[in-house]
Amino acid sequence: MKKAKLILDRDYIVSAVDPRIYGSFVEHLGRCVYTGIYEPGHPLADESGFRRDVLELVKKLGVPIVRYPGGNYVSGFRWEDAIGPKENRPRRLDLAWKTTETNEVGIHEFCEWARKAGSDVMYAVNLGTRGPEDARNLVEYANHPGGSFWSDLRKRNGAADPFGIKLWCLGNEMDGPWQMGSKTAYEYGRVANEAAKMMKWTDDSIEVVACGSSSTTMKTFGEWEYTVLSECYENVDYVSLHRYYGNPHNDTPDFLASTMDLEDFIRTVAAICDAVKGRKHASKQVNLSLDEWNVWYHSHEQDEQLHKREPWGTALPLLEDVYNFEDALLVGLMLITILKNADRVKVACMAQLVNVIAPIMTRPGGGAWAQTIYWPLLHASTMGRGISLKTVLTSEKTDTKHYNDVPVVDAAAVQAKDGTVTVFAVNRDLEEPAELTLDLRSFGLAAPKKHIVLHHDNVNAVNTEDRPEEVKPVEVPCRLEDGKLILPAASWNVIRF
Repeated sequence: MKKAKLILDRDYIVSAVDPRIYGSFVEHLGRCVYTGIYEPGHPLADESGFRRDVLELVKKLGVPIVRYPGGNYVSGFRWEDAIGPKENRPRRLDLAWKTTETNEVGIHEFCEWARKAGSDVMYAVNLGTRGPEDARNLVEYANHPGGSFWSDLRKRNGAADPFGIKLWCLGNEMDGPWQMGSKTAYEYGRVANEAAKMMKWTDDSIEVVACGSSSTTMKTFGEWEYTVLSECYENVDYVSLHRYYGNPHNDTPDFLASTMDLEDFIRTVAAICDAVKGRKHASKQVNLSLDEWNVWYHSHEQDEQLHKREPWGTALPLLEDVYNFEDALLVGLMLITILKNADRVKVACMAQLVNVIAPIMTRPGGGAWAQTIYWPLLHASTMGRGISLKTVLTSEKTDTKHYNDVPVVDAAAVQAKDGTVTVFAVNRDLEEPAELTLDLRSFGLAAPKKHIVLHHDNVNAVNTEDRPEEVKPVEVPCRLEDGKLILPAASWNVIRF
């Protein structure tokens, strides 16, 4: 049996957990919006066309914020196309995903959906084919009370009260050649600075996120962040990180070690932010928005074939990864990594929410169900709010194809306002259980309340509409003997005290 030890102390903390780290993402891509959150003809559609079954699954997750409307999509999007009477809204070719957008859902509809879901909106502006003036106009339309052109137009379009959107993305992945209107770091930094300035002059209560490099594999990674922040540091609040992982070669141990890379990615970008802060002699700290993260690789080949068969289709089934049990383990490990870096990661959005690389799947006209990755996000979101505690963790280690000294057990811990301590732990070993010794030295007689386990004997097991509970969590007896707890092989664990 593998062994690990976790020491927690109430006085040793990482940071308060910003609830927005449990956010998600809805892009006008594939079936995320149409036949995902919105399907007017569905038997369970409400009076506005939103699927009630999807809303219920989203509300159970407790998603505090949802990034919208893209993604690559936003770099060619005219927000004015999606306001006013639906019958007057133009159909547009979306160059990002080679599809046709009907603009049936826009800012009014999405803000209504977000209210029903209990979520705030994180809105991305187009800094690809458009610029600061268009972004400023959108802030006025969304947030100004009235008495101006754009705010009065919002009222005439049916929203008397402002939408009150407080968090805005300054474009998306602007270093990527796949992006409409992609820019050099200096070009983007200048545009982002002017957009942020004008948007905040319109509403000084908002926060903004500057685009970080779209990947560490970009040749300009690091240099991009430094140059961009050198131009806009004073006017931005966060810099974005995007990270996806895959297991195309069926190497599960290496796949589950991927969060070693995520940890390094977060710390590197935080260091660059602090380098710019130091050079500018600034007092404020720019933090991180991990506003796209997930597993993504299952659907690549099918998407290539679909684009060839149906170019410019509407609501095509793109990026519909069917997630298996090992994907749920990695999602749990990514959440653990985010919690351990809660002092710098203040926003995180699992990409995406419905159908498109998502924890929730739907069938047009049919059911909605939770994928395997739904469960770690639900557990962390509902039980991981409070103070992230510093984890002093010792564990047996192993080497994989790309990573060395990978801990067999990884863990994070959160103390809630009521004093409850929740430990999230993953045993990466596929064959052997792990004995975890818990030392809660300053918590007195901390009594174990609950132990939830997500495990399946087959790492390739999936949930489907017909078998929605093939992979699901179970509560097991919380046997804590001499401070020791057994974590089953290949398992996500939630232990509450």
